[in-house]
Amino acid sequence: MRKINEENERIKRRYLQYLKVAKRKDQSTVHKAAEGILRFEASTNYDSFKRFRLEHAIKFHDRINSEVSKTTGKPLSKSTISSVLAANKGFIFWLADQAGYKSRIRHSDADYFNMDSKGARIAHTVRETPYPSMEQARHAFNYMPDTSVIERRNKAMFAFLMLTGARDGAVASLRLKHINMIDGCVYQDAREVKTKNSKTITTYFLPVDLEYQACFDAWVVYLKSEALFGPDDPLFPPPKMAVVEGGFQIVGLKRDIYQNANAIRQVTKQAFTRADLHPFTPHAFRKTLVKWADTAYPTREAFKAFSQNIGHTSVVTTISAYCPVSNERQAELVKRPKKPL
Repeated sequence: MRKINEENERIKRRYLQYLKVAKRKDQSTVHKAAEGILRFEASTNYDSFKRFRLEHAIKFHDRINSEVSKTTGKPLSKSTISSVLAANKGFIFWLADQAGYKSRIRHSDADYFNMDSKGARIAHTVRETPYPSMEQARHAFNYMPDTSVIERRNKAMFAFLMLTGARDGAVASLRLKHINMIDGCVYQDAREVKTKNSKTITTYFLPVDLEYQACFDAWVVYLKSEALFGPDDPLFPPPKMAVVEGGFQIVGLKRDIYQNANAIRQVTKQAFTRADLHPFTPHAFRKTLVKWADTAYPTREAFKAFSQNIGHTSVVTTISAYCPVSNERQAELVKRPKKPL
């Protein structure tokens, strides 16, 4: 059981509240900040922050650079180290303005939590992430069974991801009332759906494959006509478990949404693994769809519409994050431009 410094706990609580309420940071960001500060606090043996010295920051650099991940057993990644140092830099900078601390801590003290330039470049290097091709996605979809109600739900979930490119957190929190089958769209209402940065998004189903659309349509019809689900019931409900003949079995569907996206991720990974493919995550579908859209929507206006459809305010975000150009492809495109008609 770790030590508790009550004075430290009080000032940390105030800082985390500042991040959440004043800076409008989401819960995951606040949680990461708390974990990063706790690492530093542990390195000082939970000494009062009022006794902060520059030597503490210098020693913390040495400690975190030699620390080993409990999960992988390997040294911490540069991105993790960067995140932890940034959390403490922000905290110390804020602390320099607080009563009881500003006479002991200066704003410039926060700079001692900066990462060296080489490590920072490594930490923020954009790496190529794997994503399925349209053919691989369809192959995995075809291999998915659809005998039980949960299997049908899983297949419809996979189809929905390919039709919308929606983020897994949003998919987990959708309800039937957010689906408009007449106009062929999903209204990701930020008041009820867990969208990124609490952004409300209207997403129209992409014309990628008629099989995906047919599968999803059939699922919605099943929920409304056979399961008798109403507008406030979940689009992809969790299974209802009960004891049957001495063991737990699935006996139906719950009317509560999932609290997180773990089940969504598990469904997609299993689908690709079953087809002897890399266990891609739901987020990888977004890159698949951006690559498809790069050809399907050749005009600037059309691609901008697609960009909005997946929740991006700026088309630059879509291109830079999901459609990078390799050095080899850059050379090919620049040296061989298309001749004007």
